[in-house]
Amino acid sequence: MTVLAIESSCDETAVALYDGAAGLRAHRLHSQIALHAEYGGVVPELASRDHVARAVPLVRETLADAGLGVADLSGIAYTAGPGLVGALMVGGAVAAGMAMALDRPLIPLHHMEGHLLAAMLEADPPAFPFVALLVSGGHTLLVAVEGIGRYRLLGESLDDAVGEAFDKTAKMLDLPYPGGPHLARLAESGRPDVYRFPRPMTDRPGLDFSFSGLKTAVRSRLPAVADAQARADLAHAFQEAVTETLAIKCARALEATGFRRLVVAGGVGANQRLRDRLRSWSEAEGVGLYFPRQAFCTDNAAMMAYVGWQRRAEGRPAHEGLFATPRWPLTDLRPPCAT
Repeated sequence: MTVLAIESSCDETAVALYDGAAGLRAHRLHSQIALHAEYGGVVPELASRDHVARAVPLVRETLADAGLGVADLSGIAYTAGPGLVGALMVGGAVAAGMAMALDRPLIPLHHMEGHLLAAMLEADPPAFPFVALLVSGGHTLLVAVEGIGRYRLLGESLDDAVGEAFDKTAKMLDLPYPGGPHLARLAESGRPDVYRFPRPMTDRPGLDFSFSGLKTAVRSRLPAVADAQARADLAHAFQEAVTETLAIKCARALEATGFRRLVVAGGVGANQRLRDRLRSWSEAEGVGLYFPRQAFCTDNAAMMAYVGWQRRAEGRPAHEGLFATPRWPLTDLRPPCAT
């Protein structure tokens, strides 16, 4: 049973093929970073138009990479939300057209479920149950994952997502778009203990996050930042505050659930300082730590194809009609019109 998945929730167009016997058969991705760089962020209308141009060629190329034809497909999956609704509609329209033409099931997918299960594509996947830290430009979540579709939200950001905080702080430091990776590189040359920022919401119980205050703390220091070294020191202090906060909350989540495995996913999961900090802590505590490969931390269709295959294997009735939504609670994965 081979499932094709299309991912178009934001500014990457991606296609992948997954089957239960061979695993991930092929995957392709086109990034729009260059398209949006001059604007300093994603322009939704431009993103949608680029998806229109890229989606069908990527489907053809991915099928060719796997040596398959459309007749070999058992289902067509697509990211239905959350995300930019125009971008979602493009991927959904291509998927719905293919499903109708081929008389195959149409499978709408939750983008966050893809990230939660991305580590399942690795050679040593985590066993259930585990705690997942999902950190990206749009989301900061701690989730108890007890099985496929069995997700319990433990904590989330009350304001900015951590990736958004990285990008906005990078913009204050005049770093190129996308700012998060550039800030992380600048932080490598920063000196410790020159600046120190608060670890937000770690001085009180609970698993929620808040990162907007960190941006304000950085802004308050900017008038004193006169040279490149001072900017690096500032970036270092910001990154240390974020990564330590995330590590503290992960430890609390594992203690609260009693689980002994932690999965870190999403674009910020590629941050090397975060990985190093969590790796040192997990080794000291005897906790299993799992990361998807770097290419599967950011948005991609490989993780969506895996989820699509799992959903197809459930044997649920095929979804009728195109469904896309910019907001979709993780704890309520089934679309409202599903049977």
